Amino acid sequence: MVLPAEDLEARRASLERELGEPITLDGLTASFRIFQRKRGHRHSTDDLLTAWYALEKAGAPARALDLGTGIGSVGLIVLSAMPPEGRLTCIEAQAVSHRFLLENVRANEVGDRVDARHGDLRELALVEKFPLVTGSPPYFDVAAGIVPADSQKAHARFELRGDVRDYARAAKRHLEPDGLFVFCFPWAQKERALRAARDEGFAVLTHRDVVPRAGLPPLFSLFACRLGAEPELEEPPFVVRHADGAHTDAMHAVRARFGWPRS
Repeated sequence: MVLPAEDLEARRASLERELGEPITLDGLTASFRIFQRKRGHRHSTDDLLTAWYALEKAGAPARALDLGTGIGSVGLIVLSAMPPEGRLTCIEAQAVSHRFLLENVRANEVGDRVDARHGDLRELALVEKFPLVTGSPPYFDVAAGIVPADSQKAHARFELRGDVRDYARAAKRHLEPDGLFVFCFPWAQKERALRAARDEGFAVLTHRDVVPRAGLPPLFSLFACRLGAEPELEEPPFVVRHADGAHTDAMHAVRARFGWPRS
């Protein structure tokens, strides 16, 4: 259960005063809320669709691990669809993002269901294994462009603490025998993501390109992987919006999955 609206607003204002920058309070699902820096790295459609794809393929698992969780977007969306006893473990190395992760866990009153670790996923070595591991890896080599001065944006986009292969390795260490590793990656680098997963022993059971608006090229791709050799399937593209900007029926269905009314 999320904190009362007046408590959330008081906390938002307190964070804004403390950090000296605009902080927004936004809907993550119809029932979950998140604090975000207005000029920082923010929750986006790829987070929503990664969580949705994970739940579509894994059902509603009792336990999940989210790698490089940032402010908690993917992990908390997955948790919102878990049974009441479901538990989320997540790890984030970047200090500002981890700070907001803790704030968002508290805001949604799920502290007893979330193990929010501060650390490098490349060093994660838990005894526990999970039926579902999720992630949204960074995708730019540090030599590929100008690294943002804002550390939160920089770590979300640039491979400052590992790349997609490191995410696959961490998932491999922590998956149950039949568990799923679900992640997203830019469509322009799709072959790189497929190669990284396969080189770590995963079969990419399904993958699906996401088109932001009808008529445009895909923006990113979703992947559902399992260790071992299994048949692989490329699913039809998921189109988020029609050419006129209205949500497609597929996107309405995703939003409804997390309690949002049709708009």
